[in-house]
Order: sequence, then C-alpha cells, then structure tokens
Amino acid sequence: MDERTLRQQRRYLLTTLGIKPREGRRIYRGVAAGIAPGSAELAALVVNYALSDERRMRGQVVFAGFQVVFAAAWAAMAILMRHSTGGGRYPLFFLGFAVCAGLNGVALIVRVRQMHRISLEFGGSLTPLGTAQLPSRASSGAERLHPRGETLTHQVAAAVVATAYGGPEVLRLVDAPTAAPGPGEVLLDVRAAGTNPVDYKSYSGAFSRDPAALPMRLGLEASGMVTAVGQNAAGPAGPIAVGDEVVAYRIQGAYASQVVVPAEAVVPKPPALSFEEAGGLLLAGATAVHCVSAAAITAGETVVIHGAAGGVGLMAVQLARIAGVRVVATASESRHAYLRELGAEPVTYGPGLLERIRSLAPVGVAAAIDTAGTDEAIDVSLALVADYHRVVSIAAVRRGFAEGIRVLGGAPGADPGTEIRAAARLELVRLAEARRLRVRVAATVPLTEVAEAHRLVARGHTFGKIVLVP
Repeated sequence: MDERTLRQQRRYLLTTLGIKPREGRRIYRGVAAGIAPGSAELAALVVNYALSDERRMRGQVVFAGFQVVFAAAWAAMAILMRHSTGGGRYPLFFLGFAVCAGLNGVALIVRVRQMHRISLEFGGSLTPLGTAQLPSRASSGAERLHPRGETLTHQVAAAVVATAYGGPEVLRLVDAPTAAPGPGEVLLDVRAAGTNPVDYKSYSGAFSRDPAALPMRLGLEASGMVTAVGQNAAGPAGPIAVGDEVVAYRIQGAYASQVVVPAEAVVPKPPALSFEEAGGLLLAGATAVHCVSAAAITAGETVVIHGAAGGVGLMAVQLARIAGVRVVATASESRHAYLRELGAEPVTYGPGLLERIRSLAPVGVAAAIDTAGTDEAIDVSLALVADYHRVVSIAAVRRGFAEGIRVLGGAPGADPGTEIRAAARLELVRLAEARRLRVRVAATVPLTEVAEAHRLVARGHTFGKIVLVP
C-alpha cells in the first residue's frame, strides 16, 4: 500500500469521525507524545511490583519520583489534548489522560505513606534478611567520635525490626539512623546480642497486636564497646568512658550494629568472657537469680530444675550450686555430662520422671524451678513439693496461675522482678569474672540470619544461648 493511499484512508477515517485534518494531526502528535511516558510508566510499575513488600526502600523512593513525573506528564497531555481539539470537543482523549494523571497521584500518595511509615522512622532501606551487607564499623560516615559525644555526626546502623505481627518471616534488616548520645546515654558498638524467647513472643502477637508498635525494634541485651558518651554517663559500676567494653541490659533495639542505650543499663564486661558469652549473660542470669530467690532455697536443700540445659536453666543450676543447694536437673541425656560438670545430678525427662527423681532424692524436694513450661514439669513439681509457693515457673503461665504457683516474667499478673533483676547484674559480672559462672553459647548466628535464629529459639531444646553477631 503506497503513501498516497494511506493518506486517503486516514483522511476518510477522520472525516467519518467528524475531525478536521489539522485537528487530527494534533491528536496524533499528542497521543505519540503520551506513548513515551506511558511505556516508561508500565515498565516502572512492573519493576515496582517486583520490589514490593517493602523490600527495597531505595526503589520505593525512586519510583515515587517516577510517579511525580508521570502524573505531571499525563496532566500535561490532558491539557494539550483539551487545547488542541478545539476546547474539549473530543472529551474521551482528555478524560483518558486526566484519569492516568489521577491514578499516578493516588499511587504517589500510597508510596509516600509507605515511606513515612518505614523510611522516615528508620531512615533507610528495608532489605530481605540473608542478603544484606552490614555497614562497616570503620566506614559509618561519621567523624572520629568525641569522648563526650559533642561532635558525633549522623551515622547509620544496621538494625532488625519486625514489620508486622507473625512469625520470623516478618523480620527485616533496616538502615537505622544513630544520633549522638544525650545526657545519661552511651553509644554502643554492638559485638554480640543475646536472643531470648521474649524477643519472638513480642512480635508473635502473644502479648499485643497494637499496630502503633510497628515497626518494632528487637533485642534486650548486648555486649560491645562504648564509642561515644553523653554528659553524666554513669552506670551501676560508675562513670563510663569511650573504649569501655561493656554489657547492656535491659535495653531496646539490641539487634543492631550500633545502639544508643541508657548508661544506667550498662555494666563492665567481665574480661574472662568473650563478647559472645557476655552478650548472653545478663538476661538469662538475672532471670535465674529471680527464680532462685523466689523459690527461697537455702544451703543443704534439694531443688529440681526443669529445662536445666537451656539458657536460664544452666544459670539457675550454677547459682543454686554456688548457694550450696543440691540440684536435680532434668534434661536430655546428651546434656548430662555438662550438667555434671556444673555439679548437678541430671535425670532424663519423659515417662517415669517422677519416680527417677524420688529415687535420687528419697528424703524429698524443697522447691522446683520450671524453665520448660511443660505439663510434665508442672505435674512432677506439684507432686514433689509440698509448698506450692516454692514452685516457680517462667514458662507455664496459664497452668501456673491455675495451680497457684509462683509465675515470674512479663506476662500480665506475673512477678516481673524488676528490682531484683536489675540489682543482680553486678553480682553476675563478679561471678563470671571469678570464673564461677559460665555462659554456654549454643550457636553464634549472623545478624542477617536472625529469622533462623528465632526459629531455633522457638523450637526450644537449645543447649545454652543463641547469640547474634553483627
């Protein structure tokens, strides 16, 4: 078909539609001008879909910019079509471009809301765990840190957050801004962070499902080095200085490469412990101190400790032995040799547990500490201990309340032991420094693999502490 025939057919089509040839050329030019931004927008939307689920905040920002440009482009096309067709005699063209502009505006609002919720609060990109590269401690973009923190510039740290309530799949690694510590605060360069059941329970929905608490920073204990201090920064052991190796508990946001914490939460790291061991010392240790105190055990008595090979259980075994108490420890057989090293008398849990304990302690058992939370642990404890107020549990909350035993921890109605746990920190450090208290690290896991670490903790039966390492 030659050029002349094409022109004739085009003229015939325009005449049929009631459009003058000159107006038709303007329409063609307008539609052609709209093809470029339209095609680019389609490609952007496809890529943007692939980057959804808040996985790449930098991508979110880029496409928010695209949407501003596209909305303006479609609005310009709408205006062009209105003027080029004689004041809007062909409203379908105008309406199409106007709708495209409106849709881009709506998409922009949604994108900004996402960025306000995540990027503005945490200052950076959400990255799928397992693929992230943590920022180097040496290349944080900050100046040399001043001993008093006055000239500390804005830094970015890697931090773990829960973006929703659910399982470990909701955890993300974000770039979190780290400001200079204020009065009574210190900046901690985290070397290890202890994991604990309360960490995954906090975002599982077991305690609350308040959307205002999201995104949620995780981690209550960490070890590391102080890199900046605010004015009047002093902890329970005295003033804190840059370069101090410390342990921090109880804090918020320990799952990070750096975190600003209250100085009152910081105590010296025992030189006898590695950073990984120190990172798992205080929460389990303070909880064990609370358990031993609540059970009111004294030298010469016998106590049963259920779940003795876990983080809290191992600490409770050692503290009870230091107090001169005989310890019968329930654990799987593979853990028995280590428990004997700590001075305990291990027994295997499972059918026949009550009889096995009675054969070991025919005179009787004065108290029981449950860190396992199983019905077997509660049933056996109630059968052995006459005074139910000396049966203590940190795990069997509902059953514990129903049976009238001592329930410890953060559950509603439980005894949080805030003061006794805080006061225990320096004594735990002293015992660890004297090598009278061990911290058994079951595994060290990279911060980027925190989801897998939480799966291990949730399954239970860990032999000691699982520690995250930035």
